[in-house]
Amino acid sequence: MLKKVIRSIKQHRQFILFIGLMLVFRSAVADWNHVPSGSMLPTIVQGDRILVNKMAYDLRLPFTHISLMKLADPERGDIITFDSAVADKKLVKRIIGLPGDTLAMRNNRLYLNGEALSYQEAPNNTGEQQVFGTGKQAYSERQEALPGKPHAIRLNAQPSRLANFGPVTVPEGHYLALGDNRDASADSRVIGFVPREEITGKAHRVAFSNDPEHYYLFRPERWLQPL
Repeated sequence: MLKKVIRSIKQHRQFILFIGLMLVFRSAVADWNHVPSGSMLPTIVQGDRILVNKMAYDLRLPFTHISLMKLADPERGDIITFDSAVADKKLVKRIIGLPGDTLAMRNNRLYLNGEALSYQEAPNNTGEQQVFGTGKQAYSERQEALPGKPHAIRLNAQPSRLANFGPVTVPEGHYLALGDNRDASADSRVIGFVPREEITGKAHRVAFSNDPEHYYLFRPERWLQPL
C-alpha cells in the first residue's frame, strides 16, 4: 500500500507541487474572497469576489498570522480583510480610525478628531427599496468626505441603533473599521477595535461578480471594478 502511495506521488509530483505552490500563494501573497453579505454596499455587492493583496502590510509565514516582516501600516480608507476573533470569522470592512484618532458618530455623521465629515448626495443615489431579510427598507446613498479616501456609503431612511457612538479613542496597535452600509454592518461598533495582527490583507479590486438573485449570472459591469 505504501509503495503504491509513493509511486502515485512520484507520478503526480508536478501537479502536487503546483497545488502546494498555489496554496502558499493564496495564503501569503494574494487571494480572492467571496462576499456573501451587503455590509459594504454600495462599494461591494453580494456575489462579488474581491482581490486581496496579502502582502500589502506584512510578509507572513504561510498559513499563519506570524509576521516575518512589516511592509506598511494600514491607511485611513483602506478596505481590509481580517480574521476577527470576536466575530469568529473573516470580515471585510473599511478603516476609518487610525491609532490615536478620536471618533464619534451622531445620526450617522462621523466626527474625526473633533471635526465633522461633510456629506453629499451620491451621483447614483436612487432611494429605491432594498431588501433586508424578509422586509424592505428605503435607503439613500451619500458621498462621505473621509480624508484621503472619499467614498460612497448607504444609509437607511430609518437609522439603526448603530447610528450613534463615542467619542472613542483608537488604542495603539488597533484600528476602527466600519462597513459602508452603515445601518447594516456588524463592525467596530459591535466587535470593537480591530487588532493590527488580525488584518490579513487589503482589498483593491473586484475580480468578478455573480448575481445571487438572478441564478448567479455573471455581472460584466463588476468585472475588475476598482474599490
